[in-house]
Amino acid sequence: MSAQPTQLWLPALARFDRTHPLHRLLSQADRLADDPRSRLDCLADAFHADAATLPVAALIREQLAGDAGEASWLNADPAWVQPDMTGVRLLACGSMPLEMDEAQAFAQVLQPAFAELGLQLEISAPDCWQLRLAPDVHLPDFTTPEQALGEDLYQHLPQGAEGRPWRVLLNEVQVLLHQHPLNAARQSRGLPPVNSVWLWGAGRLPASLQSGFAGVIGSDVLLLALASHAGISSQARTPEAVAAAQAGRLVDLQDLPAAEFGDAWWPAIQTLAQRQPLHIAFASDERWSWRPLHRWRFWRRAPR
Repeated sequence: MSAQPTQLWLPALARFDRTHPLHRLLSQADRLADDPRSRLDCLADAFHADAATLPVAALIREQLAGDAGEASWLNADPAWVQPDMTGVRLLACGSMPLEMDEAQAFAQVLQPAFAELGLQLEISAPDCWQLRLAPDVHLPDFTTPEQALGEDLYQHLPQGAEGRPWRVLLNEVQVLLHQHPLNAARQSRGLPPVNSVWLWGAGRLPASLQSGFAGVIGSDVLLLALASHAGISSQARTPEAVAAAQAGRLVDLQDLPAAEFGDAWWPAIQTLAQRQPLHIAFASDERWSWRPLHRWRFWRRAPR
């Protein structure tokens, strides 16, 4: 497993200033073809799974609460939607600043609406909510947040007759959340309201997963859940862990602000690049292959 290069996942390339030393390293590396796949597609591929059927909700529930069992689960991630001239846009989903007491208060108001469809809302973490499904609940196709962010959410809702109960449910959820006094308090503190949920990632916990990686370094709960279910090691994301990463690992820094790649993270990446080959993948699809001997390509200059 450790024969392959370490994968280094980074934020979108355009977020790095042109003077950042990362561009010097890239000028010496070999450019590969862009990979336009979504993050979920890349995660699924890393664990030999199909992104379209990956049971994200069950995996996250097992990682955070350890009780996914054989039940079917559906993510109901807290979300922020906002109307504009052409519709209602999904502006944020999951990863919202929330305290556990806020999440529980929202859940208390929402649970009766979910119960009418045989759904039990479980708060696995402040920003990770799941629905435990009754055995006979029929599910339509749901869109991932990554596909819907920034777009008119109604274009991404379940369609047709089978999707109608879920559209009605979502509308009721939005009414209940819009009226919740916690949202007025959040907005008074400059925080986005939690005025919707996003349903996605349905399924049961798979029997097993496999990966070609020897381990992962990151903080994304889905990545850690996949690693745990595949039986490979995982480490918390720190500059020290990145600098000392062994060959064949997946190092996920993709959600870090590019501005943080200075005193802490860039020296760790430099240390890693001096020791072993890297496959560098940006959130904006660009890919490079780096080997330590490439540092002798001193005639190659970073573009200005």
